[in-house]
Amino acid sequence: MPQLNCPQCSQVLEPSDVTCPKCGASLAVVTLLAEQHWLGRKRGGLGTGSLRPMSVEQLVPRLGDLLLAQGYITEAQLQEALARRAQGSGSRLLGQILMEMGAVTRETLDRVIARQILELQNALLQANRTLEQNVAERTAELEMALLKLTELNQLKSNIVTNISNELHTSLTHIKSYVTLLTEGELGQLAPAQQEALSATLDAVNRLEQSLEGLIAYAASARGEMTLNLRSVRITPFVDEVLQRVRPAAEQKGLRLDRRLNITQPIFLGDEEKLFWVLLQLLNNAIKFTPQGGSVMLNVSDEGHRVRFSVQDTGIGIPADRLEEIFEDFRRLDGSTTRHYTGTGLGLALVRRIVEAHGARIHVESQEGRGSTFSFAVPASAMPSA
Repeated sequence: MPQLNCPQCSQVLEPSDVTCPKCGASLAVVTLLAEQHWLGRKRGGLGTGSLRPMSVEQLVPRLGDLLLAQGYITEAQLQEALARRAQGSGSRLLGQILMEMGAVTRETLDRVIARQILELQNALLQANRTLEQNVAERTAELEMALLKLTELNQLKSNIVTNISNELHTSLTHIKSYVTLLTEGELGQLAPAQQEALSATLDAVNRLEQSLEGLIAYAASARGEMTLNLRSVRITPFVDEVLQRVRPAAEQKGLRLDRRLNITQPIFLGDEEKLFWVLLQLLNNAIKFTPQGGSVMLNVSDEGHRVRFSVQDTGIGIPADRLEEIFEDFRRLDGSTTRHYTGTGLGLALVRRIVEAHGARIHVESQEGRGSTFSFAVPASAMPSA
């Protein structure tokens, strides 16, 4: 093991020494100051001369006041020592001058300095203990707050589940009778009645979709999301999704199309959940795209993965708010979007489903020019039986 020496007096040290057994210097402090001195010299701040030994006295601020307060010197002696130092080059230490004057001895000076360093060390230890206690208390407070937040989120999830299930049950009955009326099973309807019931059925379908989203969100919030992974053929999967949203696009006067640029016709994933994801992204694109615009579903190869992208020419999203759209119950309430409806859970659930597949949802958008949402899932070699 290399020999260790005190940076102050060059006394040989043991690895366990905290203070120098010869000069009493705190090894941690004096080493730190010596290191700072050396670094300053390397930067050219202290010249190119050799590193001068540091005095323990330099570690004690206002040594003269300390000696005066403890009765080792008088006010007159202190003022005389200060005057002598001022007359000299300024490099001489006050303790050295006081010893030359005979005001104090080396033993007295070393004892006072050692005591002051010890007090400073004790003060530092006490400050560290206080800081550790404060950190421990703050950590406990944060842990309690996190526990409360977890309980509140669980309660919120339970409420959403219970209410959604109750509403879904009632909505199923309403939808059944509206469907029977629309199809003429309960008697012939006048054209105006038929039109009113068709609008009612559209509203019921939208409400049913929102409730299904709420139920799925609550399940994912409780950590109950499970994936049924299987191989899915891309072309029929995409065509079925587009068929579901085409009436809404046509009603709004939008051009809806797809582009397949794939050599691998099969992907691996939970077909039902990813179907819902694309349905949500396409419905959002249709919702936020003005009449005359277009919505495109792109599917392309990306190595051993298949990337799905939904691109629109809609109103776009401000760059500084892109992350907000994925937050639970978050809706952008600016003047351009506040008249659009929604629970604010669709994209939050989209991200959870995509991340459950080991992927990430990406979004690119420019205000007034549209948005693109995309994600990639693994390609699959063979379809499921």
